[in-house]
Amino acid sequence: MKTTALTLLLVFSSCIAAQQPPKAAIASAHYLATEAGHEILAKGGNAFDAAIAVSATLAVVEQQSSGIGGGAFWLLHRAKDGKNVMIDGRETAPAAAHRDMYLDENGEVDRDKALYGPLATGIPGEIAGFEHIAKHYGRLPLSDSLQPAIRAAEQGFKAYPRIIRHIKHKRKVIERYPASKAIYLPGGEPPKEGDLIVQKDLAETLKAVAKHGKKGFYEGEVAKKLVKASELNGGIWTLDDLKNYQVKERQPITTQYRGRTLVTAAPPSSGGIAIATILNILSAWDLTDMDKTQRVHLVAEAMRRAYRDRSIYLGDPDFVDMPIQMLTHPYYAEGLRASIHPDKAMPSELLPGIGETPKGEDTTHFSIIDTEGNLVAATLTVNTGLASGFIAEGTGVLFNNEMDDFSAKPGEPNAFGLIGDKANEIAPGKRPLSSMSPTIVFGDEDVAVVGTPGGSRIITMVVLALLDFFDGNKPESWVSLPRYHHQYLPNRLYAEQAALDEDMVKALEARGHEVKVYDRTWGNMHGVYWNKKTGEVLAASDPRGTTGKAEVK
Repeated sequence: MKTTALTLLLVFSSCIAAQQPPKAAIASAHYLATEAGHEILAKGGNAFDAAIAVSATLAVVEQQSSGIGGGAFWLLHRAKDGKNVMIDGRETAPAAAHRDMYLDENGEVDRDKALYGPLATGIPGEIAGFEHIAKHYGRLPLSDSLQPAIRAAEQGFKAYPRIIRHIKHKRKVIERYPASKAIYLPGGEPPKEGDLIVQKDLAETLKAVAKHGKKGFYEGEVAKKLVKASELNGGIWTLDDLKNYQVKERQPITTQYRGRTLVTAAPPSSGGIAIATILNILSAWDLTDMDKTQRVHLVAEAMRRAYRDRSIYLGDPDFVDMPIQMLTHPYYAEGLRASIHPDKAMPSELLPGIGETPKGEDTTHFSIIDTEGNLVAATLTVNTGLASGFIAEGTGVLFNNEMDDFSAKPGEPNAFGLIGDKANEIAPGKRPLSSMSPTIVFGDEDVAVVGTPGGSRIITMVVLALLDFFDGNKPESWVSLPRYHHQYLPNRLYAEQAALDEDMVKALEARGHEVKVYDRTWGNMHGVYWNKKTGEVLAASDPRGTTGKAEVK
């Protein structure tokens, strides 16, 4: 009897232990950010403290994708009580913003005003998000979690191909602004690979936040410098805009697929609703053993319908009533599925929609699991690469160009070709619609955390990674697999070169798809995985990125 009791106790103890990961995992787009997260964990912080450290360090070393002049969605899972919450640090439109602010005298969108300089900029939310996470979910003082980022800004980091490419691409815009030139064009030229990029002003701004919390950014001397720089360069920020910024806690979108629960981004992200719609449509088919061409056809048709709904219904939940329950309901998906022909593509123009077919990346993501089982999926952005190109004098803060994520005119495409309607029109204090899709999947035996940058393609990349996970594959496969994408308008199926071979392209075209294959890749996905039964913990960073690091320790 004693032996049996002892055996049962040991079995029970091993089951309990398996419910907490034996190691922590972090995957991000830059090795310094991943190392910063692990540094904070080693100091006694949890996944939420580490998320601040990773976010802040990326704001220094990956400014083509994120920054404290931008915004973020942090999707959190707290292990001790099972709470899931999305921290919405999305940018807001300044009080002086209005619906027609980017239209010229002919009623056409002025793309330069909408994309470059401080007029293109929403009020940033990342710093407010840091403080909120530290106060309500973290274990360490905010000042501790910011130290790796301050160090990276003061000591500098080595220029790498991706940031150099973006500097060269946006050179003409950067040259308009002295503070931007000083950082990105030292000596009048872009940095060479391995050159140090040092940002003393940004370090001082981060120190102000470490000392005073969000007031060190949204009020006081930093705020005055930000507003003055905005005013002198055609922007409309005010001190009240900064002081009045508020972080929001959102209830994540939750859906089911193949016996697992997905927790994903809520509006003002369109990602969670679109992912739920796509997976609900696909749930009637066994994709795993399906012919590959047939699978691509059906997945693309599901994507087409989800993006159609995105363009019509979705916006800031504080401004717009959205039929979320309808859009995420399996019965609604049944109706959409009924319109999909198994062998023929439906032209997007035949789906009830808005506007007409328009003519004609950058964000970042990281994933974290700590040894308590806390989870973070975070996607951060400044919108396009190096954002507005404008750094505010004396602050080191690169202004986002998120105002372009609003619908400047119904049916008019933004920088990523996405169209929108009244639900996403510009209004003071409103948050623009986003495609950011941080996602956590809970199964009886395993957990997956995943997300990616990529503009309009974020949602479809995450869907493909999720389908790969449901096929039984691990993070290395999710982040590496070739990608394809459909976004309703333009009426076109896009693909990386490795995604579709020549025979598949011909077969899809025979079904009515217009296919465009790129010789370049997109996205920079990062995922982590935990098998609760075996204790296995894995992390992977997209091989498309050159500086990403996935580390388990």
